[in-house]
Amino acid sequence: RAVVLCFGPDAADYRVELFEGYHVDRPEVPEGLEPQFADARDFFEAFGWTVAVSETLEADDLLGSYARREADSGGSVLVMTGDRDMFQCAGERVSVLYIRTGARGAEIVGPDEVRRRYGVPPELVPDFIALRGDPSDGIPGAKGIGEKTAAELLHRHGSLEAALEGAIRESKPSIRTALIEQREELLRFKEIATLRDVDLEPPTDRPTDFAGAARAARERGMARLAQRLEGLGGD
Repeated sequence: RAVVLCFGPDAADYRVELFEGYHVDRPEVPEGLEPQFADARDFFEAFGWTVAVSETLEADDLLGSYARREADSGGSVLVMTGDRDMFQCAGERVSVLYIRTGARGAEIVGPDEVRRRYGVPPELVPDFIALRGDPSDGIPGAKGIGEKTAAELLHRHGSLEAALEGAIRESKPSIRTALIEQREELLRFKEIATLRDVDLEPPTDRPTDFAGAARAARERGMARLAQRLEGLGGD
């Protein structure tokens, strides 16, 4: 019924304040992409789509909030992203269209696929990221704890907080030490990985304007795309 594109800063202050290493190794935006980002809003609005831009909130927080509002109102949502953090959105009414790195195409990720990949349900993805870490975001995770151990801990305890409370009873010294010594740090990692709930209005029903999109594509020299859009728009 509507398409929404979300833009925001690469590393929001509220996440950097929790951990200075967040996104610290991300490369700068390539010079050739800067004018494309600058023109993105006008281009996509020509499709009749909603473009949500925030100077302070990360795009993922906006995406997750739009998905949550739509699902809560009984709608179905497809979240297109290349960020696996968004797997926490997967649910009965929300699917993630994950753009695979290094491969063409995409795949639909639902709750069952999240469990197959990580060994935890979608709602525990932030807990899993906190324990395992996320190199793409600069989050180191718990020392000596990888994917398998992170999933096992969450399966046994049910949450990061419960695992930390039961740390003293862990039989393996390295795991016990990591959970005890990194307690506050791991809680901050989870907060970083958890999508913020943003107060926003759901988009109004807006069909795609294929004619307007085709004109916008031609104006930018994208003749092949314009032809495809004209074909999709029919008469």
